[in-house]
Amino acid sequence: MTTAERASRAPAEGSPAPPDPGGSRGVRRAAAWVRPVGWACGLAALAFSVAVAITIGPADIRVGDVWSVVGAHLGRGESHLTPIRDGIVWNLRLPRTLLAAVCGAGLAVCGAIMQSLLRNPLADPFVLGVSSGASTGAVLVVVLGVGGGALSVSGGAFLGALCSFGMVLLLSHTLGGTTDRVVLSGVAAMQLFSALTSFVVLTAADAETTRGVLFWLLGSLGGAGWTDVQVCGVVLLVALAVCGGYARTLDAFAFGQDAAGHLGVSVARTRLVLLTVTALLTAALVSSAGAIGFVGLVLPHAARALVGPGHGRLLPVTALTGAVFLVWVDTLARTVLDPQEVPVGVVTSLIGVPAFVLVLYRGRRIR
Repeated sequence: MTTAERASRAPAEGSPAPPDPGGSRGVRRAAAWVRPVGWACGLAALAFSVAVAITIGPADIRVGDVWSVVGAHLGRGESHLTPIRDGIVWNLRLPRTLLAAVCGAGLAVCGAIMQSLLRNPLADPFVLGVSSGASTGAVLVVVLGVGGGALSVSGGAFLGALCSFGMVLLLSHTLGGTTDRVVLSGVAAMQLFSALTSFVVLTAADAETTRGVLFWLLGSLGGAGWTDVQVCGVVLLVALAVCGGYARTLDAFAFGQDAAGHLGVSVARTRLVLLTVTALLTAALVSSAGAIGFVGLVLPHAARALVGPGHGRLLPVTALTGAVFLVWVDTLARTVLDPQEVPVGVVTSLIGVPAFVLVLYRGRRIR
C-alpha cells in the first residue's frame, strides 16, 4: 500500500475516532465475570434460604446450629445440640426444605421448557396430564390397596403419571403430533384421570382417608424423607443436564417449528426427548410432594423478566428462582397456622394468582 493510500484511509483531522475494539473486549471480559458472580450469588441466596427456613418453628434452633448438625452428620465436627433437636434438624426440617428446593427448581424448569416447546405462555408442567395420572395412582394405592402393600404411595403415583403421559403421547401421535394436538391430548388425559380419582374417592374412601388423600392432592411436603430428596435430586440433575444441552435448540423454537426445522433442528425428535424428560421429572416430583400448582406457570415468566428469553441463562435462573420461592412458601405453609399445616399447593395458588395477573398486566402494557 502506498503512502497516498494510507493517507486516504486515515481519519481526517477533527473526525471522530474509530471504535476501539479493546473497549468491546473489555465489555466481554466484564460480562464473563458477571455471570459466575451472579450464579454464586444465586446459590448463596438458596443456601441462606434453606438454613434460615430450617430455624423457623417452635424449636429453638439457630443458623449456626443447622451448620453444626450438617457438619456432624457429614463427619466434619460434632453437634452440640440435644438428640431431639438434632433429629428435628436432620430428620425433619432439612429433608423437607431440600425437597422443597428440588421441587421448586424442577417444576419451574419444566414450566419454562413446556412454554417454549409448545409456544404457549399458559403451559405448565401439568399440561400433559401427569399430575392427574399421579393422583389416580396414589388414590388407587391408598384407597383400594392396589399393589397389595408392595407398592408405596409414591410408587403408585409415579406409575399413574407414566400411564397418563403414555396416553398423551399415543393420542397426540394418532391425531397428527402437532403442538396443539399435544395440548389437547394433555387436557383429555387430565380430565379422564381427574374423573377416575374423584370416582374412586367418592365410592370407596371413608372420611379420614378422603381427608388424607385431599391433603396429598393439594401438595404436601410433610412426609419428606432423605430417599425422596435423593431420588428427586438425581432426576432433577439429569433433567437439567439434558435440557441445558438443548438450550440453543429451544431458542430456535421461539421462531416456530417450521423455522426451527429450516435451521436444521430435528423438531419431532427434540420435542419427544424434551417432553419425555419433563414428564419424568414432573412425575418424580409429584409422586413425592403431590400437585403443587402455579410454580411452573409463574416462575418462568419472572425469570424471563430478569434475564431475557435465551435458554442458556433462563433455565438455571428459573431453577434457582423456583427453589428459593418454594422453600419460603413451604416455610409459610407449615408455620402460618401452627400447629395446623396448610397444603403447599394452596399457598402457591394464593400467591401465584395475583403474581400471574400482574405478569399478564405488564405484558399488556408492553404491547
